[in-house]
Amino acid sequence: MINPGRSYNVEDYKEIFLRRKLYFVIPLVVVLLGACLVAVLTPKKYMASTLVLVTPPRIPAELVRSTVTSGITERLNSISQEIMSRTRLEAVIDELKLFPEESKKMDREALVALMRQNIKVDIPQRASENLGYFAVKYTSKDPVVAAAVANKISSLFIEENLKQREQQAVGTSEFLANELKGTKERLESQGKELADYKRRHLGELPEQRDTNIRLMEQLQQLYQRNEESLRAAQDRQLLIGRQMRDLENPAVQQGETGSGGRSRGSFETQLDDMKKNLAELQSRYTERHPDVVSLKRKIAEMEKRKDAFNINNDPRYRELANNMTATEMEIKRLQDESGKLRSQIGQYRGRIEGATVREQQMSSLVQEYDNTKRLYESLLKKSEEAQQAENLERRQKGEQFRVVDPARVPDKPFQPDIPKILLMGLVAGMACGLAGIFAREQLDRSFHDPEDIEATLGFRVLASIPRITSKAQ
Repeated sequence: MINPGRSYNVEDYKEIFLRRKLYFVIPLVVVLLGACLVAVLTPKKYMASTLVLVTPPRIPAELVRSTVTSGITERLNSISQEIMSRTRLEAVIDELKLFPEESKKMDREALVALMRQNIKVDIPQRASENLGYFAVKYTSKDPVVAAAVANKISSLFIEENLKQREQQAVGTSEFLANELKGTKERLESQGKELADYKRRHLGELPEQRDTNIRLMEQLQQLYQRNEESLRAAQDRQLLIGRQMRDLENPAVQQGETGSGGRSRGSFETQLDDMKKNLAELQSRYTERHPDVVSLKRKIAEMEKRKDAFNINNDPRYRELANNMTATEMEIKRLQDESGKLRSQIGQYRGRIEGATVREQQMSSLVQEYDNTKRLYESLLKKSEEAQQAENLERRQKGEQFRVVDPARVPDKPFQPDIPKILLMGLVAGMACGLAGIFAREQLDRSFHDPEDIEATLGFRVLASIPRITSKAQ
């Protein structure tokens, strides 16, 4: 037995091993035989691998910017999901006539799941989107099938990459074209609205305010000069009128009056006074009364003198009349001109006052138009870039996948790994053998040397008889 109170050296362990060697050899042989059986009986699987290179665009990004902005890892995952779909894998199964035996016992869904398990896309574990390559691997019991499927799947990756890139480029181009069309229509509508607004409020626009102020000041100056000319013409009219009235009312020598003095008056005034006196006398006296007869005679003489006097024959009067007519026409013209100037000044004052309101409305319209114009220019630039990117993808000048190392028919199976299985069997067998030796030694209660006795009983051994082995033994 293994005594905890005793110290063992190499020789002791060697003696134990030799004494219990069968407990080591038997488990070792059994485990090795089991490992060999596993290696022999495990179905062989072959793995074929295709190395696909990610080639950068042939046209520099400074010249044509690609519309595919997703990283290579993200796109590989997207392509993998597409290729691993049931429809695509069923097409590969039918094309390459895979799983002839399994198809008799399994349905299509199970076959697709089995094939999906055998496909592996090996992406290098590098934290970089500048991925240079990836590997497509397929595992099968048939090495030829493994190589064929690996090459087929890699070709699907290449085709799907081109398809997705072109679809994304076309989709981006169409989206931008539709957005550009809508923005252009909105820009034209806003431009028309702005032009109509300017046309409706021509003269009241903010940019015309300074011009309106300058024109109003000029009109005010014209109005002041016109008013001065009007006042001068009106003064001249009054003067001419007085002069004409003076000529129309010449000095008349009146005969004797009640006091015998002289008086001056106009014909009309004197005649009116004389006629009033006559009417008063006639109310008191008869027609033959001397005063009535005398006054009638004077009235008749005055009327004769009046008929003999014609003011229109006076050259001075005619000149003044002509000047009066010209002055009246000038006054009429100046009054009309003042009215027009007042109306124009009012119009320009209204335009200046309305410019503030128009400025706010114009600012809103112009801001909307400018924002739409900037958006249109940005979309136009992006649309042109998208069309260039679409042409780039259609001509296959963008980033591509290219097979640099096609799958070959593997010479030896991927599974089982016989050396690994045998090595693991050897290690496991040795571990089982050592465990058997340890267990057997622990169960053994006999003493095999004096040290066991001394360690167990605590007495010194005075003498020991070695094992005597007979010839029979």
